[in-house]
Amino acid sequence: MILSPLHDRHTKLGARMAPFAGWNMPIQYCGIVAEHQAVRESGGIFDISHMGEFEVVGAEVVTWLNGLLTNDLNSLSDGEGHYTLMLNPRGGVIDDLIAYRMGEDRFFLVVNAAKIEEDRDWLESHLVPGIDFADRSKEFGAVAVQGPAVATAWSRMELEHPLPKRNGALECEDGVVVCRTGYTGEDGFELFAPVEAIGSWFDRFVDEGVTPAGLGARDTLRLEKCYPLNGSDLDAEHTPLEAGLGSFVKLDKETDFVGRDALVSQKAEGLKQHLAAITMTGKAPPIRHGYEVCDPDGEVILGKLCSGSLSPSLGRGIGLAYLDAEDCHPGKRVSVRVRERAFPAEIVKKPFI
Repeated sequence: MILSPLHDRHTKLGARMAPFAGWNMPIQYCGIVAEHQAVRESGGIFDISHMGEFEVVGAEVVTWLNGLLTNDLNSLSDGEGHYTLMLNPRGGVIDDLIAYRMGEDRFFLVVNAAKIEEDRDWLESHLVPGIDFADRSKEFGAVAVQGPAVATAWSRMELEHPLPKRNGALECEDGVVVCRTGYTGEDGFELFAPVEAIGSWFDRFVDEGVTPAGLGARDTLRLEKCYPLNGSDLDAEHTPLEAGLGSFVKLDKETDFVGRDALVSQKAEGLKQHLAAITMTGKAPPIRHGYEVCDPDGEVILGKLCSGSLSPSLGRGIGLAYLDAEDCHPGKRVSVRVRERAFPAEIVKKPFI
């Protein structure tokens, strides 16, 4: 199991650690709900050193990457990034990632921890002359600093560089990359630093009053905003259109991309399934991934939860599930089966908050 470069700091802070994507990562410190609320109300810092970082360089890099990713990289100026997806030929999701244009011919890709090897192999299998690809994942430690007060914390530190604008990216002279994106729905940024330097950055933010937060809060935060989790809500069998991510799929861009034909056909035929948002409507036990979604009487199985948790902001269970199109209308009454008992629920409009 891989240890984060921040591992000793996590244990000293009393974090509860658990395996995640081959790493030993902090799940919580003072408690998921408290950490969740800290991010919504002020600021939290997450260890994301397990994420992968790729660099791609070449005169034709935009054309090459546009043939492998769903969004249109031509829309990015230097120092800008956006969310995009990498698909298999059937239109299923290999990974969702952030692509940052660091220069005219150079991109910085941030990929999911569990997908580093698969993504690297997929990209390298499609390499063409003139494109240089490097997996730099082992060079970086990283933190995500999220919440309405984190920009103020950055300014108090009197650093040489201001934060980049929303969805912007900045390279500093000391090998640090700062990206103004996030996975919580709050303002914030990710900071990628050389492994030997990430600890001092973590300490500086904590000293500024930013609350250490674990993967448990990261999951409840992203779920409240209906941000999908790769491997749960996104997989090789479902397309980004079914997942509700059509705005990140540019079917009309100049370069055809892997999986495009399957998506064009699916769109023409009409989607048969959607990733629906489900909220519990009465008192119920916690809901989790894999629980069955049924008709209101709990008799007919409609699907299974891809994600499920208690929403600290709403005080009730929320989840996501792929359901047939006719079952996905907001206001439709359903139920979730917990330990053989059906509890009332309802399809709602995304996001939950």
